[in-house]
Amino acid sequence: MRELKMSAQVSLETAEHPRLLKLSSALFYAGSSFLITVVNKTVLTSYRFPSYLFVGIGQMITTIVVLYLAKINNTVKFPDFDKSIILKIFPLPLLYVGNHVTGLASTKKLSLPMFTVLRKFTILMTMILEAYLLRKTFPRRIICSVVTIVFGAMVAASSDLAFDVEAYTFILLNDAFTAATGVYTKKKLGDQGLGKYGVLFYNSLIIVLPTILASAFIGDLHKALSFKDWNNIIFIVCFLLSCFMGFVLMYSIVLCSYYNSALTTTVVGAIKNVAVAYVGIFVGGDYLFSWTNFLGLSICMSGGLAYSFLTFNSSQPPGNNPEETQEQKIPITEDLSKKLSQR
Repeated sequence: MRELKMSAQVSLETAEHPRLLKLSSALFYAGSSFLITVVNKTVLTSYRFPSYLFVGIGQMITTIVVLYLAKINNTVKFPDFDKSIILKIFPLPLLYVGNHVTGLASTKKLSLPMFTVLRKFTILMTMILEAYLLRKTFPRRIICSVVTIVFGAMVAASSDLAFDVEAYTFILLNDAFTAATGVYTKKKLGDQGLGKYGVLFYNSLIIVLPTILASAFIGDLHKALSFKDWNNIIFIVCFLLSCFMGFVLMYSIVLCSYYNSALTTTVVGAIKNVAVAYVGIFVGGDYLFSWTNFLGLSICMSGGLAYSFLTFNSSQPPGNNPEETQEQKIPITEDLSKKLSQR
């Protein structure tokens, strides 16, 4: 019952936001995700920076500093820290650090096209989590498009001439962490009173110190500080840009999830991947071409576009399916009535 109430509340909150805010937040996330993938790839692959953990630490510190300065200047507002914050935000910090580490590791080890192809499994995982945690159901045509996406990803991955077990493990873990982060972010935004900025700030604040200690323990921190290109101005600019874009990306994810849903945020990522995958064939220098791989990419991207179209098309006009609309109105209305009577 509690999960059904929470699902109804999330659906209602999403429906109340203006369509322009939904679309603009989605486009903002797509652009941020595209840019950070290219920037991280430049830092980790082109310059061969040895520590993806250090990049993640830089992104967390940037998030903390920017939001703290904005808070003390009254530009943004979020609750002051107290002991209850940790319980309110759990398990998001663990999911965020897992998402950061596995995402950066897979970016370093995989070519851009294969990175974006295998990221498609996030859509399937998000659907499963929303069905399990939020008790959501999905039309058959949406499920078919997801199957097409996964099939295309499997075709492309089967002929990956640069197959790497460790890299594939990292990317699939990243898919799982991303899906869980999206669903739980939406959940925390809806029922914990932390707000968009509070979720961002306290996630980074809680996980940055353990990440630094872990990096130092495994020797990653020493490798990063000893990197030979710290006197290279272009590399420093790229590294700082990566840190700033890490903050922008986290903010755009929270913003898109706030105005839309976890699944919509995942769909937007799929749209972005269409551009990233094909650009990566010509940019980056680590894509090994094969026709089977390219066919799999095309199937995957076609499924992603179909899935995106169906999702946005079905979510924007809320009265398209009278039966589904009637079924969804009942628990939402009951939940609202109970809340109003309690007040």
